[in-house]
Parts: sequence; C-alpha cells; structure tokens
Amino acid sequence: MSLRRAERVSAILERLAADGSVDAGALAGEFAVSAATIRRDLQVLEDQKLLSRTHGGAVAVDVAYELPVRYRVGQNRDEKALVARCAAALLPKGPLTLGLTGGTTTHMLARLLAERVDLTVVTNALNIASELALRPRLKLIMTGGVSRTQSYELVGPIADRALESLNIQVAVVGVDGISARGGLTTHDEIEAHTDACLIRRADRVIVVADGSKVGRVNLAGICPITDVSVLVTDSTADPAGVDAIRRGGTEVIIATP
Repeated sequence: MSLRRAERVSAILERLAADGSVDAGALAGEFAVSAATIRRDLQVLEDQKLLSRTHGGAVAVDVAYELPVRYRVGQNRDEKALVARCAAALLPKGPLTLGLTGGTTTHMLARLLAERVDLTVVTNALNIASELALRPRLKLIMTGGVSRTQSYELVGPIADRALESLNIQVAVVGVDGISARGGLTTHDEIEAHTDACLIRRADRVIVVADGSKVGRVNLAGICPITDVSVLVTDSTADPAGVDAIRRGGTEVIIATP
C-alpha cells in the first residue's frame, strides 16, 4: 500500500494513539516505502513534539495535542466524505449566504459546492478560500485575521470584527469535539472565539463531525449544544453521546452511503 506523505503520517499517528508505539521496519513494509523514508517521517513528527523516537521506531508522547490539518486529511477520510455529502444535500437551493469554519470536513464540503451558482461563502479558512477563489460563479468573502498554522484559519479580533458586520443564513461548523455537556469545543481559545462570532451571525447552524468527535470535550468552548440546529455525523459515533445530544434538542443525522 503506497500512501501520500500526509496520509502516511496520519496513519502513523493513528497507530501510535492505538498501540503506544510503532516499529519503523514494519511501517516501511506496510506502506511500501524505504526505511529511510519512515525515519524522515518520524523525525518530522518528533520535531513537532508529536512523538518520541526510539531505536527502531517511536513511542507516543503523553500530551493532548492538536494534529495539524495537513495530517488530519487522512484520518477517517471515508466518514468525513460521507458527512460532507450529507451536509451538502441539506443546504437550501437557490441564493444562499453560507458560513464555513476551518476543518477537513468543511473543506470537503467546499469542494462539493464549488460549482454552485448564487452562492456567497463567508469563511476564515485559508484552504477553503484557496479552493473557491477562482470559481467565477460564486462570491467569496474572507474575514482577515491572524493565520493559525494548525488549522489554516484566520482568527482573532480582526476576524471577529469582520464577522460582526455580516449576516449569514447557514453556518457549517467543523469542531474538534461535540457533546451535550461541553457543547462545541476546540483546542485553541482564540479560534473558539472567532468560530463563536460566526455562529452568532448565522440563522441556522449545522455541525459536521465524524464519529470520533462525538462525546469529546476539548479545552476551549465555542458555544452550547443548544445553539446547534443539526449535527451531521456517521455511524461510528458513540450511541450514548448521540442520544444525549438529541435529548438537548439538536437534530442528529447519521450519514449513510
């Protein structure tokens, strides 16, 4: 199995999270690359403090880290694609002002919407803007702000002020965690504040989150679950977490193939 680097690194980190350690030789054989390539991958991840290298492999580090978005692309790819397609089908036809936060699933959704007409997209995500900037049939509005390298999002007071002057019909929000108790959460408090500003300007809020995010609570709160109209997730989501969110009054849609 030959994978692109981002997918390979994401798979390595998933293996570390599950097993606590990885063997470089075994990884080289599994991914059909040289041992030197795997060693370079492990070195890059150690430089980012995402693992600790050992003789012949690596072990997980005992920290709760936010995986950079370029490595998250390969995680739960099929589930995210399913969720994105379901969310696209929920959006109303005709003229629409749509807010999109950063995230791998919202990026997938942006790609699905790129050929729509009469669509205005408001986003603080650099990768989404790059995807849509050359599409002549839609209007793109960027917030400005300070670039956050972990998520490719523009955040902070400049972004917040830009959002305060806009009216958004539907906001589609990507999160690191969603639960009945914690609401929507992410790793960074400044990013959380900017996402909250976008949500407050929206008439309707749809959260897109693969099953691994359901029931998870991260450091920074974005908004309570009562601010969310619909959660779109997949069948891997914890049933108890889904039921708790439904009891809070949020509609939950399980995306199916």
